Amino acid sequence: MSRVSVTGADRVLEDVIETIHELRLVDVTDYDGAWDGFDPGDPIAGADEAAERLVTVRSLQSLLDVDPEREGRMGSVDVADRLESIRGEANTLDDRREEYREERRSVDERISAMGPLRALGIDLDLLSGYDTLETRVGEGEPDSVRAALDAADDVARHELFVEDDAIAVFADPVAGEEGVLEDVLVGAEFAAIDVPEGDGAPAEYVSELEARRDELDRETDDVENELDALREEHADFLLAAEEQLAIEVEKREAPLSFATTENAFVAEGWIPTERFVDLAEALGDSVGEHCEVEELERAAYDSDGRLIDREQTDADEGGRGEPETAADGGVAVETDGGSTEADRPMSGSEPPVVQENPDPVRPFEMLVNLIDRPKYSELDPSVVLFLTFPAFFGFMIGDFGYGLLYTAIGGLVYTRFESDGIRSLGAIGLWAGGFTMLFGILYGEVFGLHLIADYVWGGHPPIEKGLSPAGIEWAQLWLVVSLLVGLLHMTVGYLIGFVEEFMEADLRTAVLESGSWLIRMLGIWIWIFSESVADSKPDFLFTVFNGEPFALGFSGFSATVGIVGLVGGFLLGVVLFIISEVGHFGVLPGIVSGALESLQVLVNVLSYTRLAAVLLAKAGMAFVVNLLFFGAYREGPAGAQEFHFLLDHGPGYVDGLGSGAELMFPGLVHMGIGGVIGGVVVLVFGHVVVLALGVTSAGLQAIRLEYVEFLNKFYEGGGDRYNPFGREREHTAEN
Repeated sequence: MSRVSVTGADRVLEDVIETIHELRLVDVTDYDGAWDGFDPGDPIAGADEAAERLVTVRSLQSLLDVDPEREGRMGSVDVADRLESIRGEANTLDDRREEYREERRSVDERISAMGPLRALGIDLDLLSGYDTLETRVGEGEPDSVRAALDAADDVARHELFVEDDAIAVFADPVAGEEGVLEDVLVGAEFAAIDVPEGDGAPAEYVSELEARRDELDRETDDVENELDALREEHADFLLAAEEQLAIEVEKREAPLSFATTENAFVAEGWIPTERFVDLAEALGDSVGEHCEVEELERAAYDSDGRLIDREQTDADEGGRGEPETAADGGVAVETDGGSTEADRPMSGSEPPVVQENPDPVRPFEMLVNLIDRPKYSELDPSVVLFLTFPAFFGFMIGDFGYGLLYTAIGGLVYTRFESDGIRSLGAIGLWAGGFTMLFGILYGEVFGLHLIADYVWGGHPPIEKGLSPAGIEWAQLWLVVSLLVGLLHMTVGYLIGFVEEFMEADLRTAVLESGSWLIRMLGIWIWIFSESVADSKPDFLFTVFNGEPFALGFSGFSATVGIVGLVGGFLLGVVLFIISEVGHFGVLPGIVSGALESLQVLVNVLSYTRLAAVLLAKAGMAFVVNLLFFGAYREGPAGAQEFHFLLDHGPGYVDGLGSGAELMFPGLVHMGIGGVIGGVVVLVFGHVVVLALGVTSAGLQAIRLEYVEFLNKFYEGGGDRYNPFGREREHTAEN
């Protein structure tokens, strides 16, 4: 990428913007106003009018529900007259539709309010219109209303008509009193409703309302049809107008990012280095000598979008004064041979980031960008997340049935949604589901049942989860494997951090920062896996690779190697880290901080044991669900028992196996029709819960390991995406 400068006379500003916009190459840098003598530019005349029309077009697209993906292309469109005509017609129809909808809501409310009146069955003209008799209709508690009326001194006589909760109250005030009923009912459990004017039965009145509601629905449908016809007639125009106006607004507001004087302007931005000549030639053809194009800085990237070289070019070595219009109408740039404020980038601009990952890796860019886009000087870790996140997830769930469902859900999300972010989640679900199925085959499990183990692996799958006492060595193996995976994962993170610090700063910084962490981590864990003080360490650290379940001949490092790791690795790393901390915070705070933080290399690796923990937890949950439905028994000597489901046998089968077998639970499926029905509910609901918890536990735990234990070792983020000025036309042709 190259940082370029375009300097031109004010009278060619629009031509320069037009040319740059059509090229779609320059990621324009916003001027921050820091140069003396330069001000941010003003929008070109007509920007406000174009923006207002753009708002109108987008409002009409929303009102008419125009599909933005609709195919169709028009030439340059005359927006003004046609837009006003469409807006007038659309607004008229929309107003009519809203009037019908509002009246329909009112009719629905009136029909709902007629419920008590219909229940009472009293004609409407009998519920109001009396000279002295007062009436109220509503819903409430009849006894409460009667008590209030009986206690009222200003009510001579009263009568109640009751039907369920509907109450009609008739009261005759004492001589000389009026308007008493409303006050009397204030303290009663009674909610009054308004009685509509009319003289017929409430049912007839409701029928009239329902007829009006049906009429309003027909009128609303007619308006909807007119709006649909209007959309079909003008959809292509509105899409073309939106695109044309959006481009016009972009062009007219472009000077807001430029540095300007009274007679000239300066624009800066980033462009692919190999396209610099294209930019210079296009501007030369457009405005000739009335603008000058310079390459100020060059930043080279590797195939991963990572900066490998950044240097200032000759064009920016001298210093740049205020641009002036030359006598021939071209542009002259004064230089003073030294440094000026304009010698700096106009806003501390950094090279934009180009993430160019292979198609399978791109969905994992979303996980990285949730933190922030990589900076120009950072490695894009999307590839590492692609290699590790699905494997972590699949290892923890490890079930062919669940993996099949995760894959199906991921495929559904990927194909049914248009949002790039949601589609990325679907693609990640596909990868995670695929690895879950792969590990499920290796474990031999389908929804917690060992069907693959029995029918594919002959009862002996390549690996086991270690849930039963007989397989305790497998559970211990997975704890050790989790630690080794953590060491490898974090080592990669520290090495990436080391390389980045070496390239950004120097070898000393890299050694004192990431290097000291890596030395400490490897040193203390070499000691942990050594025979030094072996009696105080778990035996399985030295047996899982030297017997059961894998006889690889590793029984731990020697005590000498362990001491070398502890002293030459961990303690040396602590000293190096303290030196780094002293440089940042001073002697005493640096020593304290360095000593306290050094134990993190132990805690961080232990954090990876969550892989084995979630594996066993999910296996246990699936086992319990199947235990309740099918039933199960344990068989074998104490401390080495195996668990078996009652898939082909009833509970009585266990009695014939001898004293070494013990029934764990008979199974709901063996408890009659009621048990079968309840068992099916338990089976389905239980596996749905396990499936959901797989996302919230295995998924979140894998994300935590990536974000906290891995990315935290080297990744900061904060880069800007390469976003060239311009827009690819989809609905209009080039002018």
